[in-house]
Amino acid sequence: MAETAQAVEEKAEVKQDQKGDTTQGESKTQVQSVELSEAASTEAADSGGSIDILLDTDIPVTVAIGRTEIPVRRLLQLGPGSILKLDKSVDAPVELYLKDAKFATGNIVVVDDQFAVRIKQILGLGDSAEKSGEE
Repeated sequence: MAETAQAVEEKAEVKQDQKGDTTQGESKTQVQSVELSEAASTEAADSGGSIDILLDTDIPVTVAIGRTEIPVRRLLQLGPGSILKLDKSVDAPVELYLKDAKFATGNIVVVDDQFAVRIKQILGLGDSAEKSGEE
């Protein structure tokens, strides 16, 4: 550290000499060395606990059974009993999304009088990009 401080002080003197400052009234830059203590290393002994927080987090999953586009005029005319025809057949797989990223496909089933999805395929990163490009 002391060597570094000395080198900085010498550079400051050289810069002053190069500027042509020879006046005695100006003071030179004072450089002081600083001793820095080394930070205590923290072991990752409790790394298992940090992932538990993530594993217990609920994430919303969206299931898309189909899509359609309609003019605003038609949208404003919708009411109870109106029917929107979707772009998929009944047998076509549905798409499962985490946020806006498709991660799986599946089939609609009924479990205890409620809709459910049977996962058919989990998509990898390459598969997700391919499939979203097809739409």
